[in-house]
Amino acid sequence: MKKTSESTASWIVPLITPLFLVGLALRLMLGTWFLHLEYRMPYFPADEYGMTTQDRLHWAPFALDYLINGAPSSYLADLKFEDGSPLYNERELGHMEDVQRVVQWALRTWLITSAALILLGIWAWRAGWKRDYLMGLSRGGFLTLGLLAVLGLYASIDFWGFFTFFHGLFFKGDSWLFEYSDTLIRLFPLRFWQDVFIWVGVIVIGGALGLGLGLRRRG
Repeated sequence: MKKTSESTASWIVPLITPLFLVGLALRLMLGTWFLHLEYRMPYFPADEYGMTTQDRLHWAPFALDYLINGAPSSYLADLKFEDGSPLYNERELGHMEDVQRVVQWALRTWLITSAALILLGIWAWRAGWKRDYLMGLSRGGFLTLGLLAVLGLYASIDFWGFFTFFHGLFFKGDSWLFEYSDTLIRLFPLRFWQDVFIWVGVIVIGGALGLGLGLRRRG
């Protein structure tokens, strides 16, 4: 019975590893470091309505704070431009509420998978099946690479189609589509999201390769 439970646990490890790696990448991308890097890229599109790089760096962190901290929608609704007009309209605020729910769910999933991997690692170390645990992490790395290969191929062929499909998984209808004059588009244009997916891919691939190749050798 003990051997069966350990074998089952060793197979749980590779299944939750992709969730852990994607969650880790998401948490890293929610840092302001990426805003400072992205907005200063020479190819990053200028705002047609006059928002400067410094304006973007001033306003965008509020959106990140809202998503991470689970603040009420009034946190964003109370933000105003210098002329007193609201930063976000009702449609944008509604969408940000949806995004916050998705992000909060993703971060909780990351914390749960992180805790599960740590507890399973402690169990494996103390119960003598550390090798199976490490091999499970290695398999999880390769599983992650396989999943990313499929998604990456789709995104490289038709990024807008992939972007639409991605939003369709989490949001109803066209609630995520906005005018070019809306603040969300001015702060986070399509170029921003293209680079987000690239960076997430780099982080996840790096972690998956480290687990897949590095731990396989140790195992």
